[in-house]
Amino acid sequence: MSDSVITETAPDAEDVVDARPDEHAGDDHGHDDHGGHHSSLGLSNIKLAMWLFLGSECLLFGGLISTYMLYRNRHSANLGPDQLWDIPFTSASSFVLLTSSLTMVLAVSAANRKDIRATKIFLGVTSLLGGLFVAGQIYEFTTFYREGLGFTTSLFSSSFFTLTGFHGVHVSIGIIMLVATIGMLQKDKISGDKAEAVEMVGLYWHFVDIVWIVIFTLVYLIPA
Repeated sequence: MSDSVITETAPDAEDVVDARPDEHAGDDHGHDDHGGHHSSLGLSNIKLAMWLFLGSECLLFGGLISTYMLYRNRHSANLGPDQLWDIPFTSASSFVLLTSSLTMVLAVSAANRKDIRATKIFLGVTSLLGGLFVAGQIYEFTTFYREGLGFTTSLFSSSFFTLTGFHGVHVSIGIIMLVATIGMLQKDKISGDKAEAVEMVGLYWHFVDIVWIVIFTLVYLIPA
């Protein structure tokens, strides 16, 4: 009778231990995919914050451009755009700023390749071109003032200086960002992804350039 008894052996302990990790094999991977560095839209928090900031800047410049378009004909007969604009000079200044967008693209590309030396060089060239644009804008403002166009001369002058002056301030802030990024790369002070940090500066810089294309077209090229 004892020979006919069927005995069941307990599973080995090793089999039990080995089976447990399989039930949660994807937990660590799932945790990495939903880390705290990305938003629900798939963008990093830094990129999302930059896009939101640029969206608010669009509203700001939209209001300034609309104000200028409303008041651009409110000027005296001898101090209007036809008497003041130096289109060749402003076109050359605009070309310098647009060229800086190309060097910014090269800087981002070098950062993605982890070529820090080339990244710093292209960032430096971009800041230099931006500085030339700001210098040209200061020269233009000085020339207008000497010809009698001050900030309070007319509604046209007030809206013009406000619009282009705000843009000049944004370019200056961009130059500061570029120089600061170069210094941080030089001293290896960027703790996160260096390519992403350069890309964020590039987004801001391209935005400033695009805004200037709109301003240059509406203010200088389209007659009042």
